[in-house]
Amino acid sequence: MKAGIFTVILLIISNVFMTAAWYGNLKFKEMHISTDWPLILVILASWGVALIEYFFMIPANNIGSKINGGPFNLMQLKVIQEAISITVFTVIATTVFNNEALQWNHIVAFVLIIGAVFFAFLK
Repeated sequence: MKAGIFTVILLIISNVFMTAAWYGNLKFKEMHISTDWPLILVILASWGVALIEYFFMIPANNIGSKINGGPFNLMQLKVIQEAISITVFTVIATTVFNNEALQWNHIVAFVLIIGAVFFAFLK
C-alpha cells in the first residue's frame, strides 16, 4: 500500500510541473512577463520545467508498476495519471487563471473520469 500512495504523491507532483510547463507560459503572458519572448524561448523554458516533471513521473511509474513489484498494472497507472492530471489542471486553472470557471459539464467530465478509474481496477 505504501508504494501505491507514494506513486500517487509523485504523480501529483509530476502533474503540477507538467501543467506549469504546458500552461505556465500563458500565465506569464497574462502577467506581461513573457510578452516579448520569441516562441523558441517559451518552448525551451517549458522544456526546462518539463524536465523537472520527469524526475517525479519516472520514479512514480517505476515504484507503482507491477513490473517492478508495485501495485498497479500499466493500464491502471495510466488511468490514475490521467485522473490526477485533469484534477491538477482544474485546480490550477481555476485558482491561477482568473478567467477560468468550473461549470456543470466539467463536473460531469470528472465523474466520467472517476468512472474510468473504477473500471480500470475491476478484475
